[in-house]
Amino acid sequence: MPGTEFAISKAMLLVVVLAPLLGAIVAGLFGRQVGRAGAHMVTIAGVATSCALSMYVLWQLVSQGAAPFNENLYTFFEVGNYSAHVGFMVDRLTAMMMVVVTFVSLLVHIYTIGYMSEDPGYQRFFSYISLFTFAMLMLVMSNNFLQLFFGWEAVGLVSYLLIGFWYRRPSAIFANLKAFLVNRVGDFGFLLGIAGVLFWFGTLDYATVFANASDRIGGGQTVEVIAGYEWSVATLVCICLFVGAMGKSAQVPLHVWLPDSMEGPTPISALIHAATMVTAGIFMVARMSPMFELSATALQFIVFIGATTAFFTGLIGIVQNDIKRVVAYSTLSQLGYMTVALGVSAYSAAVFHLMTHAFFKALLFLAAGSVIIGMHHEQDMRKMGGLRKYMPITFATSLIGTLALVGTPFFSGFYSKDTIIEAAHHAAGEGGWVFQYGYWAVLLGAFVTSFYSFRLLYMTFFGEERFRHAVASGVDTRQAKDAHGVATHHEPLHDDGHGHHHDHAHHGHGDEPHESPWVVTLPLVLLAIPSIAIGFLTAGPMLFGTDWLGHAQQAPFFLGAIDVAAARDTVAAVGARVWHGPVAFALHGFVAPAFWLAFGGFALATLMYWWKPSLPAKAARVFALPVHVLEKKYWADDLWIGGFARGGLLLGEASRMVDARFIDGAAVNGSARLVGLFAGVVRRLQSGYLYHYAFAMILGLIGLLAVLIHYWT
Repeated sequence: MPGTEFAISKAMLLVVVLAPLLGAIVAGLFGRQVGRAGAHMVTIAGVATSCALSMYVLWQLVSQGAAPFNENLYTFFEVGNYSAHVGFMVDRLTAMMMVVVTFVSLLVHIYTIGYMSEDPGYQRFFSYISLFTFAMLMLVMSNNFLQLFFGWEAVGLVSYLLIGFWYRRPSAIFANLKAFLVNRVGDFGFLLGIAGVLFWFGTLDYATVFANASDRIGGGQTVEVIAGYEWSVATLVCICLFVGAMGKSAQVPLHVWLPDSMEGPTPISALIHAATMVTAGIFMVARMSPMFELSATALQFIVFIGATTAFFTGLIGIVQNDIKRVVAYSTLSQLGYMTVALGVSAYSAAVFHLMTHAFFKALLFLAAGSVIIGMHHEQDMRKMGGLRKYMPITFATSLIGTLALVGTPFFSGFYSKDTIIEAAHHAAGEGGWVFQYGYWAVLLGAFVTSFYSFRLLYMTFFGEERFRHAVASGVDTRQAKDAHGVATHHEPLHDDGHGHHHDHAHHGHGDEPHESPWVVTLPLVLLAIPSIAIGFLTAGPMLFGTDWLGHAQQAPFFLGAIDVAAARDTVAAVGARVWHGPVAFALHGFVAPAFWLAFGGFALATLMYWWKPSLPAKAARVFALPVHVLEKKYWADDLWIGGFARGGLLLGEASRMVDARFIDGAAVNGSARLVGLFAGVVRRLQSGYLYHYAFAMILGLIGLLAVLIHYWT
């Protein structure tokens, strides 16, 4: 009987989670004892074990018909009728996330050996990234909201430590505080959503909540949030949960932390931005699909936020010159695509793009890090150019990642990205202006993505070797300041904890650009393979319920993990209309509007940054106003830092003044002074002379007699 022989082992799942934790503990607490080699060996062994077992779990679920695992392992506490548990829910959605997280993390661990080879915090860094992997696994494998929140906050905490890893840099401290505080805004909404689930369901267990969602919050139940205004319970709970996703997955307006997180070392930039922290919000909404499907208003809100993020943050990438920041804004835009997919009920397309994006975005980040190594830690693309002959492996893998990112047919990004665009198109035909806005945003985003992606490629690997001029001029941009006066550093300054920094000789090379060592290039090659092929091989079963030849399967890939109302199943509508196998789908992509828009972006970037390199300066003068708006990032940082943060400081100062002058000064100290003044007057009556007291008694007696005579007569 299927599912009997190949039951998922509880012990195996525990090993998947605890192996990275063990590696983190050994590297973190016993780093001096085990040394550098011991630290990377134990953490890589732990993540490799998790990766292998995660692949085995996915194989059991997909190929052997094993039943999904849902079991509590440990009772954390009991309060009244509520019990908090630590448990796992492992179905195909979870198993896919487990494989993606552990595989990308494993390659990042290997890459780190070369990238951080001279850093004095070597063991500490390996401990952090292994702990990060443990936290992410706890998040995706949880079977209840409380454990989800634990993993949610744990990845936030470790990301804070990693973004500020070089803690002597003011820019790094500024960036990790910014990430931490902005995420607290989102997490406040997330916590309210979880509280709403507990209030209306009486439990935080996934299976119980999902099974009763329609009855408990989907039957038109309302709640008075503001006096006189009734809100749908489903809408209120789902929007609160999604606010958490907006913070974690960096959606407008809670997106401002993610570009600044580039202050962390490149390996953690890849790990945060590719497969782990920023995708947690996408995974969470997909997991909660039985609840989100009950609120059309919440889905429309999700589409609006995702579309705004996909298009407008992508535009910012056009004017960025830091190679890592271009890729960071690309991540913001692609997360917007995933969010739009969630809003149009294309949950499977969202998580499929999450998977493909994890590979090619990790590839692009690690390739950017390889360029930074080869350029002796220069990150400004204006000081690069012509690197393809010096760094052929990095160039080839960067080209593959770029082609996947822009959605080139037959590459992995095409299958996921084009499905999202087609699903948004279908929803736009069925829905209102919000869905039409979502469609046009993701469609036009194809042009923007292609333009800034090929701009990066041309500025870095083609054209004049501008780094020779930079070296000859002796210009050092590493001490630049941002718009808020905070010192910003490129990655050459590896702080040793004593204020000393490693310079150009960090990897033992002179000023000539060079290809990175094999521990850096091997992960690039291994990530390039799925960036090319994973979409072609898995789009059928994961999206449309067919094998790669187009034959129908018995059940959809995410059956039981994702719940979609039949009337809103946009992925099924796309499959019925255009899916006839991966080859036919890719060939159809050549005539789709998204391809020609992407080709237009490629052509414009080719013209401006390869054939006519003088054009960008002229275009910047002609379009000075929009360029200024993009360089200021729509003043979002000014709003958060100069508005909310400074406003909070001013409010705190005003509160301090009220407390000091009115509460302490007038009320507390003022009442004390009044009592003292009264006591000083009364104290003069206590002279200690007998004749004073006798005189007072006589006056009192006269007064008493006067009163008595008045009333008796």
